[in-house]
Amino acid sequence: MALFATMEQVQRPEFRLRSFRLRGDRMTKAQSEALVQHWNRFEVPLQGVLKPRELFPSMNPKEVVFEIGSGMGEATSQIAASNPETAYVAVEVHKPGLGALIIRAENLGVRNLKIINADIYEVLTKHLSDHSIDAFHIFFPDPWPKRKQHKRRLLQPNFIEILATKLKHGGRINIATDWYPYAQEIEKSFASNPDFTGGVIPRPDWRPLTKFESKGITKEHVVTDFEFQRR
Repeated sequence: MALFATMEQVQRPEFRLRSFRLRGDRMTKAQSEALVQHWNRFEVPLQGVLKPRELFPSMNPKEVVFEIGSGMGEATSQIAASNPETAYVAVEVHKPGLGALIIRAENLGVRNLKIINADIYEVLTKHLSDHSIDAFHIFFPDPWPKRKQHKRRLLQPNFIEILATKLKHGGRINIATDWYPYAQEIEKSFASNPDFTGGVIPRPDWRPLTKFESKGITKEHVVTDFEFQRR
């Protein structure tokens, strides 16, 4: 499975604290078989600078949306299936999640989805041109709840600046979190960035309620949705 070497394994001269922790590669038989049978159709090889629209030669997408951290693919697959005129690129480091996403996408007949198995930081900084993405989806990023872990959170000012450079003017970022202190930090960080406008919004009708979110709601977690537009 050398195909799935991630940027976590690449030696770099600089140290960067990552916003994710690889949890192992243990997969179900179905997930493993899905990767073997279908990975070539979904894979986006990281070679040079990507041209997002050219990743979908069989369609003329209305827009190209990058999802950062697709998890087990429940929301990703349903959103893509419901919006066949839009192209979606899921960026995820965990192989079991990739297998699960492919299973869901195949069951729903999704053909407007591609997948990148890599660290989003490397994708954005080394493989995407500025102002080339229509939208980002970031649903339930790890809140790293302990105080000493906060520096590992994805949505910090420096990362938001990177997102701003890659978004087209008028593009958007949709975010959801069920950790209220993280929501407060996200709102503050975007408010301090002059490239964005927007804030808290009602739950979008198009964002499906997943098992992960339902568990959080059962635990009385408050879910906050945001939408920010690139000026």
